[in-house]
Amino acid sequence: MTDPSSLPLRRNVGGVIFNTSGQVFVARRTDMPGAGGGADEGVWQCPQGGIDDGEQPEVAVLREVREETGMTSLVVLGEYPDWLSYDLPAHLIGKALGGRFRGQTQKWFALRFAGDESEIRLDLQAHREFDAWKWVELTELPLLNTGFKKPVYEKLAAGFARFV
Repeated sequence: MTDPSSLPLRRNVGGVIFNTSGQVFVARRTDMPGAGGGADEGVWQCPQGGIDDGEQPEVAVLREVREETGMTSLVVLGEYPDWLSYDLPAHLIGKALGGRFRGQTQKWFALRFAGDESEIRLDLQAHREFDAWKWVELTELPLLNTGFKKPVYEKLAAGFARFV
């Protein structure tokens, strides 16, 4: 087995999307245990995804959000000052992220959604990443089941409080 520490981190972006009431968009993952259960079961997260070669992070986050949620009525409000990194849990090393990475290093952006909720579509990709979505208060973000990404969401809730 490959030593996880020898694997690189995947460059990634994430979007904390605020509605006009200051609430944050979260979506439930389809591939995590507990998904498909009750309304609040499963693992929730904000949209995120990889950065293509030569792509700027601010462009990547708008592309990823559009691909995963259908949202296009977005304005970039700001960004988290640092790249936030996490390692995958041991049981996912060699399986998640194509088996080529030990985790991800992410550039997070605060975005404002000014469109109509009818714009939100989770079924635009052949392999759906999410099966449900909801708006929550920013302070609730780190209290949701975000799995092993909880430390990232704790930092984002504190760092993006100014956008509520």
